[in-house]
Amino acid sequence: MSLSKGLRALARAPVREKFLTAADLIAAGYPAGGTEVTEDYARKLSVVDRCVEILSDSIAKLPMYLFDNRTRQRIDHPLLYLLNTRPNEAMGPSVAKKLVETCRLEGGNGYLWVVRSARTGRPQELIPVPWRLVQPWRDLAGRVWYDVTHPVTGETMRLPNEDMVHVKGASWDGLVGMSVLKRAGESVRAARAQQQYGLSYYQNGGQPSGVLKTDSDIGGYAKGPDGKCLQRADGSYVTRRDIIRQEWERVHMGPSNSHRVAILDLGLTYQPMTGSNADAQFIESQEVSVKDLARYFGVPLYKLQEGEQSYSSNEQNAIEYVVGTLHPIVTQYEEELSYKLLTDWELRNGVELRVNMMAELKGDTAARAEWYRIMLDGGTFSVNDVRALEDLPDVEGGDEHRASLNYVPLSRWPELSILRAGGGGTE
Repeated sequence: MSLSKGLRALARAPVREKFLTAADLIAAGYPAGGTEVTEDYARKLSVVDRCVEILSDSIAKLPMYLFDNRTRQRIDHPLLYLLNTRPNEAMGPSVAKKLVETCRLEGGNGYLWVVRSARTGRPQELIPVPWRLVQPWRDLAGRVWYDVTHPVTGETMRLPNEDMVHVKGASWDGLVGMSVLKRAGESVRAARAQQQYGLSYYQNGGQPSGVLKTDSDIGGYAKGPDGKCLQRADGSYVTRRDIIRQEWERVHMGPSNSHRVAILDLGLTYQPMTGSNADAQFIESQEVSVKDLARYFGVPLYKLQEGEQSYSSNEQNAIEYVVGTLHPIVTQYEEELSYKLLTDWELRNGVELRVNMMAELKGDTAARAEWYRIMLDGGTFSVNDVRALEDLPDVEGGDEHRASLNYVPLSRWPELSILRAGGGGTE
């Protein structure tokens, strides 16, 4: 089976066992609670899962277009079919872009294999490749190559730099990216510890742990009916205290056993430990973890249903999210896709691939309308420019640019003021 067919089959069929899982990574020496944080481990935190979904969905919904930077006009191009209609037979463009961005966030590297026509060399398909299957490297001449492992057979195919679109997270060497999960490893583990604490709290009946007290001597080893000391599978001996503790937990531990009447014998009394989740500022620590992890991803808190919610602040946060978080990511996509998908002749003649980021602001009609007004009044946009951004057809006369006569060159101010005073001009 060829690598191309294998990846297409992998995209069509729900065969998750073909991917490395957290269990595989743990078996390979990366314990979930140790130095390496896997995506399966981290995405059990709702804030991590939601941040990955928000960012990947933002990239997935942004349409792309080809642009001539000399004439400042959009141009028609065969690539538009792959970018905006169908990148490959297995998935639509939004699914492909979401997969690449998810890989970039989780593994630090998102890959898109460019399958070219053998006759023309033009791109025919764009196939996302899971980051675990790709190993980039440089040869002695400094040329970049990508070794791609077949997901089923384990065979390796070597691809040249021009046939692999590679978007990266933060990088030390410019060749391999570092995932957000790795950079936020300690914060992720701290948040998971809080999550496990909360789970343990409620699994133990929502009650603080306590002490079973007695004046009797319950020391020594527990013995079976034959009078011999009981042993565990590892050879250690079971004490009488172990038996009493296990029996108490069996009867009273867990939500379903909460508030059951306790019957104590052997002179035992139960003394609960003082303290509560509130005393330990448990809720406050969870909020700190959400803010800390959101800061790593660059996602505003209102998108995570956290923090103060107000229309004016959320509107400003939405703009900052587009400018501060999405724009640098989108710029990398534009540069990498332009270089890998366009020919040298096209690049030298001003053809660029652009991403329309207005799709991210379509939900904020007030901010979008104000931005359009400023661009129209300043003469930067024409009416048809605005209509194109709204996916509306051109109108007659809509290509004219306008500007207000309230702002004129000082050199012509006397002339225009006299004309206006005498009625010879209009504003």
